[in-house]
Amino acid sequence: MRTLGDDRDKGTEEDSVARQVEKEFGQQFHCDACTKDISNLVRIRCAECPDFDLCVACFGHGAEPPGSSHLANHSYRVMEMLDFPIFEADWGADEELKLVTAIEQYGLGNWEQVAEQIGTKNRRECAGHYERVYLKSDTFPIPNMSVQLDHTKRLSHYRGPPKKIPKTERPPSSVPGNHEIHGYMPGRREFEIECENDAEHLIKDLEFLETDTQQDTALKMAMFGIYNAALDRRAERKQFVFERELTDFRKLQQLEKKRSKEEKEVYQRMRVFSKMQTKQDFEDLMAGLLNEMKLRDEIAQLQEYRRMGLTSRRDIEPFERDKRDRDVPRLTAARFSNRHRDETSLPRTPITKPPPTPIPTTLARKPAAPLDISHAEGLDLLTPTEQQLCTHLRLFPKSYLVIKETILKEYAKTGSLRRRQCRELIKIDVNKTSRIYDFFVEMGWIKQVKRGR
Repeated sequence: MRTLGDDRDKGTEEDSVARQVEKEFGQQFHCDACTKDISNLVRIRCAECPDFDLCVACFGHGAEPPGSSHLANHSYRVMEMLDFPIFEADWGADEELKLVTAIEQYGLGNWEQVAEQIGTKNRRECAGHYERVYLKSDTFPIPNMSVQLDHTKRLSHYRGPPKKIPKTERPPSSVPGNHEIHGYMPGRREFEIECENDAEHLIKDLEFLETDTQQDTALKMAMFGIYNAALDRRAERKQFVFERELTDFRKLQQLEKKRSKEEKEVYQRMRVFSKMQTKQDFEDLMAGLLNEMKLRDEIAQLQEYRRMGLTSRRDIEPFERDKRDRDVPRLTAARFSNRHRDETSLPRTPITKPPPTPIPTTLARKPAAPLDISHAEGLDLLTPTEQQLCTHLRLFPKSYLVIKETILKEYAKTGSLRRRQCRELIKIDVNKTSRIYDFFVEMGWIKQVKRGR
């Protein structure tokens, strides 16, 4: 068996998964023969092969995995679960071992990473347990080894895998790469230039003297009141910025890119009301307004279909298909006329051109032959119409399924998808992307966004 997180080739997918598992759930173990997770089971460790573990079933069958030097006659050790408490009832011996190992690795006080290494405790539980057991022990510096605990209570806790502890986000470190907003210091959560930055200048030279009259004292107290009001406004603005995470510039940019032009306009108009609402209230308001906008657009579209006598999807789909077929030659003619108009507007000058060299017909580009996918992997997952599409576009079924999943996920996330956005998502020939987009619209899987909306 191997402990996930050991030094391996970092470029392989297996290592990245191993590091992710270790990061989320702490140290894990699996059988080197059947790859079964044996993190919470009794396992057999080979005494001659380094980092080689087997589950009890594979050990009983005398498993010798191919590609390894392990033999069935090697010496072995039985590694039992350390699921019994030592110092406190809710801390097992395995967790105690992980605690001291993580403290040795990350340092005392770095409880966030210590908790991630343990996998079943949060940082407060780790810090409190270490303080009670190791620092405030009656036999300091050695923990009290005479504690008597019921070992059977811990057995039910280890029947399943350890629960995942939600990680708390750490504040960004104050390094040049995190200073997206000019003048903001993330480590201190302060700005170089605060709101009403000159407010301190009004009171910096104030002194209360014994010779001050009652009017002088009242004037100075009024100036302090003005200064305190400025501090309140400054604190309110900083609280507004931090509650809405406006300092996370990259996150805001990603959210802005996902919004359509119409959604951006709605956000721009309603942004002024965010000062009078909490973050959650403003998000609920925007969600309702965007949902209303989508419903209005759908109602307007359905009303237009009704005026044209279309009352069912069965009637609408052929109409939209014929409409697209009619628009293609019209747009082509418009582009040709615009180009012809530009050419005629230029001053005519006699230019002698050599006669064009005729292109041999044998060099003309021939359309690509349809791709034979009758024996391709994943063909049974496609409908007959999808199989025809893949044949004409020369796409293998597995590649098409990946493209289909990407487009439908983005459409489900945003609620709309333009042809241009589809081309940005799928990095293949734009003509193939357009054909796939039109096919999905025809099938009713996505809804085409009108131009100018």
